[in-house]
Parts: sequence; C-alpha cells; structure tokens
Amino acid sequence: MRTNRIRTIAVAATALAAALSLTACGGEDKAMGTKPAGAADTATPAATGTGGTAQPDAPEAGTPETQTVPAEGKHAGGNGNGKKPEAAPNEKAAPSIPACTPKNSTVKVSSVSRPINHLLLTVTNTGSTTCHAYYAPFLRFDGAQAVYPVLDDSKPQAVVTLSPGKKAYAGIALLGEPGQNEPVKSANLGVGMVDKNNQSKGESTVKLPAETYTDGLGFVTYWQSDVENALMF
Repeated sequence: MRTNRIRTIAVAATALAAALSLTACGGEDKAMGTKPAGAADTATPAATGTGGTAQPDAPEAGTPETQTVPAEGKHAGGNGNGKKPEAAPNEKAAPSIPACTPKNSTVKVSSVSRPINHLLLTVTNTGSTTCHAYYAPFLRFDGAQAVYPVLDDSKPQAVVTLSPGKKAYAGIALLGEPGQNEPVKSANLGVGMVDKNNQSKGESTVKLPAETYTDGLGFVTYWQSDVENALMF
C-alpha cells in the first residue's frame, strides 16, 4: 500500500511539473511578443466594399471638400471686368508756347566790325511769357517785294526759346560775290516774324545803320541763341 501511494504521488508531481513548464513557456512567448509554432494568424482583415475593393476614407460629416477658383474676370491689375484700369487723363494740358511776334517782342539791327558787310539782327522777348523764335526772319530792304534769301545751312538743331527778357540773333550778309550786282543804298528794313508753320505773324520796320548797301545777293541766317553762331556764316 505504501509503495502505490509513493508512485501515485510521484506521477502527480511529474504531471504538475509538466503543467508548470507549459505555463511558463506560454507566458514567456507572450512576454516576448512571439506565438507558438503552428498558431494561426487572428488579425482582422480590412473592411471591403462591394466586390471586395478597398474604399477610400470618406470625408467627415459637415466638412465638404473645397476647391479654390478665381473670381470670374478678375486678373492681376484688373478691375473686375477683365480689363486694366485706364490712366486718368491730365486735368489740364500744358499750354503751348507761342511764337515770338511784334506783339510780344522787339527787333533791332546793328552794324558789326567782323565779318565785313554784315549786320546783326536782335530780337528780344518783351512779353511776360516764354516764346519761340521760329525759323528765320523775313527781310525786306526798303519795301522790296522779294523776301531776302535765307541760308539753310544755318538751321540750328532746335528752335530757339526765349524766356521774358532774353534775346535771339540772326546774321545778315549784305553783298554777294563782287561784280555780280550793283550795290544799292538802303535806309529801312522790314523784319517779319513767323510761327511754327513758317507763316508770317507780323512785320516791324527798323532803321538801318547809315551807309548800308545791299545787292540782293546776300542772305539772312536762322535765329540763333548767341551772337557767335549768328555771325559765323
């Protein structure tokens, strides 16, 4: 009887030891994140829609998907109708500069020592505003019908502009080549001023220096800004 009891106790102890061993192994597998060999995967598959195709995430309720679209007809620098704003016109256009005429200027003629057989014509702006001395003066010696010749080579690069009190100059050559025409003594000189279209704007008459002779073959220069340019021809 005692021998059977000892054997029974020994068997029970062996079974208990085996059970404890299995329990320890299972706990160790869980602690290490492993699974026993042959264990089936139990992960839940992702939910699928009709036909087994994965569906995209739906937007949250109350927040519809949006897309930014530029307002119709508006562009950079526009005014809402697809056009750029027009520049505002000047409230007042700058006044044009008038021509120097007998009404706003005076002329005088004087003799010079060099070059010989030359006179100097001077126009002075006597008005209160700026004026342009256009082209060359129209000259008539003692009321001659023909206008005195103008030297085209004397044309300046720009129109001479005279502020109030300022002067412009023109040179007058009295004689042509010697022996061509007989010189005639003259006492008076008609000086005509012109506008930007080279049209007469009036004439003044001035006294010529004593013993002034002309043969009609000389010339007058364009208006110049200084005396040197007027007498260099």
